Amino acid sequence: MGSRGILGTKLGMTQVFDEEGRVVPVTVVHATPNTVSQVKTAETDGYTAVQLAYGAAKRTTRPLAGHLRKAGVESARAITELRMADGDELPELGASVSVATFGTGDLVDVTGTSRGKGYAGVMKRHNFSGMGDGHGVKKKNRHPGSVGACSTPGRTFRGTRMAGRMGGERVTVQNLEVVEVDTERDLILIRGAIPGADGGVVLVRSAVKHPDRAPALQGGEA
Repeated sequence: MGSRGILGTKLGMTQVFDEEGRVVPVTVVHATPNTVSQVKTAETDGYTAVQLAYGAAKRTTRPLAGHLRKAGVESARAITELRMADGDELPELGASVSVATFGTGDLVDVTGTSRGKGYAGVMKRHNFSGMGDGHGVKKKNRHPGSVGACSTPGRTFRGTRMAGRMGGERVTVQNLEVVEVDTERDLILIRGAIPGADGGVVLVRSAVKHPDRAPALQGGEA
């Protein structure tokens, strides 16, 4: 079983009802057909992978435009690469990948850029409990506390959890269930929440930790 994937736009969350009338929260992803913009093989590139191009961009650099032209694509909003196993059947250059690559009940991993939250303190960023409001506490309720290391070694260690920029990172949520696939409107309904803000680009790919999938698809050894 090969690795499958498609790039799309997160539209937002809604709810549907299952066969027993229970409410199921889902995230709607609009994924117009992607184009295979490059096929990498072990002979030419040292590994096997498929590159997908999605959407259109107002401006495209000349090197990227020349690269996409080989697949018959003028521009792309986003490009991603899917690693494949050596024995997988590879698509042809310029082939189209639609939402029909997934079906109801499939397990998928969804990757996106988390919502940026700006500069945040330690309570919001690292879930610190803060200090109490008892007597003697003066405007230190949400402070991180001591971060130094006394006279030896006399410095703050790298990686100490402190205030800083929060969000805007690449995040993957694994093993989400595909509730419904609408091939007419190019929609994928995925159970639960996925990373990113509405309107952002996300990658939906077959789950790498599914028990039926081979470890070789992750690029490692079995």
